[in-house]
Amino acid sequence: MDIRQLIDTSRMTSYQWFIIGLACFLNALDGYDLVAMAFTSTSVSEEFALSGAQLGWLLSSALIGIGLGSLLLAPLADRYGRKKLILLALSIDLVGLTMSALADSYGELLAWRVITGIGVGGILACVTVVVAEFSNLRFRGLAIAIYASGYGLGAAACGMLAAQFIPDYGWRSIFVIGAVLTAAALVLTIFTLPESVDFLRSQGRDEKVRSIAHRIGVREAFTITPAGPAPQKSSLSEILSGPYLSTTIRLWIAFSLITAAFNFANQWTPKLLTESGLSAQQGIIGGVMLSFGGTIGSLIFGALTTRIDARRLLTVFSLLSAVVLVVFISAASLPMIMFATGVAVGMLLNACVTGMYTVTPQAYPTALRTTGVGSAIGVSRAGAVLAPIVVGYLLDAGWSPTALYVSAAALVSLTALALIGVREYTAPREAQAPVPASVG
Repeated sequence: MDIRQLIDTSRMTSYQWFIIGLACFLNALDGYDLVAMAFTSTSVSEEFALSGAQLGWLLSSALIGIGLGSLLLAPLADRYGRKKLILLALSIDLVGLTMSALADSYGELLAWRVITGIGVGGILACVTVVVAEFSNLRFRGLAIAIYASGYGLGAAACGMLAAQFIPDYGWRSIFVIGAVLTAAALVLTIFTLPESVDFLRSQGRDEKVRSIAHRIGVREAFTITPAGPAPQKSSLSEILSGPYLSTTIRLWIAFSLITAAFNFANQWTPKLLTESGLSAQQGIIGGVMLSFGGTIGSLIFGALTTRIDARRLLTVFSLLSAVVLVVFISAASLPMIMFATGVAVGMLLNACVTGMYTVTPQAYPTALRTTGVGSAIGVSRAGAVLAPIVVGYLLDAGWSPTALYVSAAALVSLTALALIGVREYTAPREAQAPVPASVG
């Protein structure tokens, strides 16, 4: 049996689950980094006297960086290895967080948030693929869900820390904490994360493949079928031609719609709830509820993929998200109901993001997988970046929070249409070993 088939069909070992746990921790850091600006927005706005439009750009700055990181760093991972690029991305992230804490002007903070986002974008593209490649078929959906749940955990932790630390230590303390955690993650990754087996076999490094296979607990005899040569140039053009073009465009549209609604809700909810008449503290609690719900949603989605096809499940969750977004803002005058609904909003939207991370790697062969995921994340940043910026201008123009949430609901409901026709990639038997299939 080929090593890829063996990993797909063998039971998950403790070391494989450790890799999933490490990926969850890295995603938690990404969640922390991305919402840090949302939870510090009130304090930052007061210090730098920001308008709604300026705050919108600041909230989108890290998302701009994610687009750049995903598009520029992800193809390098297919050429030089997943682990090397994760370490590079963590280093960039660390620099961005450290300098954000030291920024003494709006322009400086904006620039360093972009740098932070570049690191996060590289981490997202690479770690998503690592999770898929080190999990078996039965638990792949659940493994990706556990990984994705880290975002909600990190975002919720950021909100709770912001409520505790900002009053006494100021908004900069949130970025200092993020930098310390990222430094710890960098060291942990260096010593514990193995290189991708699929990448190594595409490089013909058979001895390294056998070493890592032994490390993750593979004891059976296996063959090593080449996964196809690693691209010598950027493989972005390859996913935009031939049989991949239609799938790529559909995934880009779906990812863009989901991330636009997701980042709108996560970045603007604390501020928009105060605009609806709630206190600043209630606004933060509302944001934390969304983040907490996100963790639950990822795990529920992963559990359901053991029985239901991930693509069908993603379609259902996107339609439900649209409904709950409207209910959430409509209940703003009833805080307890609104908080409970906020958990549902976070749960469904994060489940949709988890679904995109589950479906996208399956649509491409090994040699194009990180490029496919990275490009989808990168292109989706257009919607993710524009959403907070446009909301800032619309808020200055007099739009109500209700109108903004209804618009977001309309966007996320269109995801179901974009996903029509997306299918799992199946390699020709004589050319390549099977690519991971969906769970369910």
